[in-house]
Amino acid sequence: MAFRGQGKATGRPAARSAAGAPVSTDLDVLLQRRAATLGHHPGQIAFPGGRLEAGETPEQAAVREAVEETGLDPAGVEVLGSLPALPLPVSRHVVTPVPAWWARPSRVAAVDHGETVDVFRIPVADLLDPANRGTVRLRRAPAVSTPAFEVAGVVVWGFTALVLSGMFDSLGWTRPWDASRRIELP
Repeated sequence: MAFRGQGKATGRPAARSAAGAPVSTDLDVLLQRRAATLGHHPGQIAFPGGRLEAGETPEQAAVREAVEETGLDPAGVEVLGSLPALPLPVSRHVVTPVPAWWARPSRVAAVDHGETVDVFRIPVADLLDPANRGTVRLRRAPAVSTPAFEVAGVVVWGFTALVLSGMFDSLGWTRPWDASRRIELP
């Protein structure tokens, strides 16, 4: 996942979280819409990413995949580290989220339309807005509920929403929101 923004002096995000203060309005996250023809998570909003190649670290794979999927210039990306690996029960994958600071944003677009159909950025402040938060509930066996974000007609749910929600909680950025509010998938 790549964050972009304009921090003071350091070039890092100017996030303020004390007493519910919002993050900088120019901090955003890079996301993509997966192709509807994919076997796993078709049409879902996701972070750029994918499988490790032989000899790669999760950080190297994350940057390589972001370049392959969005065309971003890797010279402008500063990997911040990696988060603990998380299982994806539906697809039986284990995913290591790799947050990165997009220090020098470059042009992005869907590179391989068989995999990604849209690439875009969503302001973190919009994701944190309690009016844009809720829960998606899938009625399958067993039923699955995940946090969700609905911004400008885009619904972020599932693994991507779990990672964002967990990271916002850990950073102390989360503002109280109504988890009983149901967001319907498009």
